[in-house]
Amino acid sequence: MVKTRTMRVVIAEDSVLLREGLARLLADGGIETVGVAGDGPGLVTAVAEHGPDLAIVDVRMPPSHTDEGLRAALEARSRRPGLPILVLSQYVEQQYAAELIGGGASAVGYLLKERIADVSEFLDAVRRVASGGTVIDPEVIAQLLSRHRRDDPLESLTAREREVLALMAEGRSNAAVAARLAVTDGAVEKHISGIFGKLGLEPASDDHRRVLAVLAYLGR
Repeated sequence: MVKTRTMRVVIAEDSVLLREGLARLLADGGIETVGVAGDGPGLVTAVAEHGPDLAIVDVRMPPSHTDEGLRAALEARSRRPGLPILVLSQYVEQQYAAELIGGGASAVGYLLKERIADVSEFLDAVRRVASGGTVIDPEVIAQLLSRHRRDDPLESLTAREREVLALMAEGRSNAAVAARLAVTDGAVEKHISGIFGKLGLEPASDDHRRVLAVLAYLGR
């Protein structure tokens, strides 16, 4: 019998209580915490030492409690290309969310800390990001969308197309979008085709239109 490899993560969070709580939740979900850090440099060191499958990072960390966590995560990813990163934040940090997504558009996540209260949703996000998916908190998406100008091409999308694109931005597959909206896969494909057309994303061999649509939605 082949033994399934345990997912290994590093947690960067300056609150010891929250850090230990995250580790416990992950352990209950069969995920091993191999390293912890309380600041940005500690995260970079832990990633280099343990080579985790995922880094879970708080945006605001010492000493200034502004964007040290995110900067450290981006540095760790530059040293270890493709490192999956799940960012946790107390508030919606629009600039940082867009920067993180724009820097990779895969194997990244941005969740508000309140989502941790839903353990199954949190563990699902951890696994999806670790496997290369993109998970963006719906509240983050809503606030990023609110800053768009009236003349933005996104304004031409229908309400249903916006729903589809929002779920795409959360990293959902076509089948998952269809299940969430209780429509057929064909209907989702039709909506996505309409989104691509309205955003001017024509088929091209060197462009991933799905990623480009999500980036446009996030204001990049």
